[in-house]
Amino acid sequence: MNTERNIKLAKFAGFCYGVKRAVDTVKKLKADNPDKQIYVLGELIHNTQVIQELDAMGIKTIDELPEKGEGICVIRSHGASPEVFENIKNAGFEIVDLTCLDVKKVQQQAIELAKEDYFVVIVGKSEHPEVVAIKANAELWSKNVVVASNPEKLKPFEDKIKKHKKVGVVVQTTQRLENLLEIIKYLTPISKELKIKNTICQSTSMRQKEARELAKESDLMIVVGSKKSANTTHLAEILKEYSETIHIENDTELKNYKNIIEKSKDIAVTAGASTPQSVIEKVVNELKGGI
Repeated sequence: MNTERNIKLAKFAGFCYGVKRAVDTVKKLKADNPDKQIYVLGELIHNTQVIQELDAMGIKTIDELPEKGEGICVIRSHGASPEVFENIKNAGFEIVDLTCLDVKKVQQQAIELAKEDYFVVIVGKSEHPEVVAIKANAELWSKNVVVASNPEKLKPFEDKIKKHKKVGVVVQTTQRLENLLEIIKYLTPISKELKIKNTICQSTSMRQKEARELAKESDLMIVVGSKKSANTTHLAEILKEYSETIHIENDTELKNYKNIIEKSKDIAVTAGASTPQSVIEKVVNELKGGI
């Protein structure tokens, strides 16, 4: 064990405002409505421990909406398409919308660009639930809406973009700034008018900036959070450019990296926006105690 090991914990690690609001509200919803069935359509946040905790409280995660039902159906922080809202209502559920306020802003920006006849580019992962909802909202107003995580994904639409002249860009809230900049660089010479809405949320920006600084002065970065969490995986991707980086879901995985950890003197820990404080603390305590 390296007794001189220096462990630093990032200030901007763990639940962001939107995630905390979603988790706290769902728990309060159950406490206030003990006799009502409460469902969340899709995982409320990308964290297994939290989903299991909610399940134990009687808050059920469902992947598909039944044709008929009763009780409360929660829209998670990633948001949902207008069609999903309609289907929930038609099935007979009461809707509680916990879409993150930052995600709502992106949806609104995309809608406004579509209404103003911009060719809308959403920078993000096409299969991510947040992006699916942003795209669906914009498509109510325009057919010229595409999702791209990098310039390669835009190449099939290059001719359409050139003809359209006006191009508007919004970004998945948890994306890397580098991805946005690459797409702006690609679009600039082929667009007559380019309107950029940098909708990466402030929490993501601060988390990434702080983690970069920590990585520059650390032998090892440990990123804690679900492998399904976009903001957590992006964080790990960014940090690999600056320092040795490992991405774990919880403290039990630390033993898999025992050799790397033992060789490291300066270790910094950060975590994704959907990682509970209790999970982060277990990782830090395990590191301090020696793997």
